[in-house]
Amino acid sequence: MGHVIAVAGKGGVGKTTLTGLLIQYLCQSGKKPVLAVDADANSNLNEVLGVEAGITLGELREEIERAGSDSRYKIPVGVTKKDYLEARLADALTEEDDFDLMVMGRSQGQGCYCFVNGLVQTQVQKLQSHYPYVVVDNEAGMEHVSRGLLPMMEIAILVSDCSRRGVQAAGRIAALMKELNFKPKKVGLIINRAPEGNLDAGTLEEIQNQNLELLGVVPHDDMIYRFDCDGKPIVQLPMDSPVRKALQEIVEKLEL
Repeated sequence: MGHVIAVAGKGGVGKTTLTGLLIQYLCQSGKKPVLAVDADANSNLNEVLGVEAGITLGELREEIERAGSDSRYKIPVGVTKKDYLEARLADALTEEDDFDLMVMGRSQGQGCYCFVNGLVQTQVQKLQSHYPYVVVDNEAGMEHVSRGLLPMMEIAILVSDCSRRGVQAAGRIAALMKELNFKPKKVGLIINRAPEGNLDAGTLEEIQNQNLELLGVVPHDDMIYRFDCDGKPIVQLPMDSPVRKALQEIVEKLEL
């Protein structure tokens, strides 16, 4: 079975950027194909990876939900919604040379994401054996953790910036996983966007207060901001990028 790595943390700390670079590193290290899962309703992992995403699971849900009441969505006569959904799920997998991408997306209507969450979990479980690694970019909050979406994860990477609030959010996610009796082999924290790659005493104190294992520190890099502004995929960062170097050291410690 493929090793499942889940990346989580509060919004705006750079989870998706690090997830994309992690996926690229695994592929370049010969651990391909990787199943990349964008489990954030506000999905943009495909932009970091520089690929065009296909239909999302959320869009599939809308297609099934509106069949019969909207002329744009039609299920063939004699085919059940369940069978039609099963047939269409293959279209929700964007296939690249080194990785495949599955995007959760969001439902257009009101209501909870229970059905779409369930599709993500079912598909990960079904596809897991076909990939050496499954890397899941989670949403900003604790929604997927609280719903038990990823009980099969082996490694939980929590990402924070240098703020106490970011570290506290990571601590709450770690505590919730324990409460739900998740038992990943490793739970660790990455501090992202650290000025010159250094942490101040307050941040270090909060990491200790939250009883989190610090996997490593990724420095702030203006080039990532420029890439984002120019619409360039982050995976096109130069190979000598300090962000790449720091993440590589972290991955090597994890012995992936």
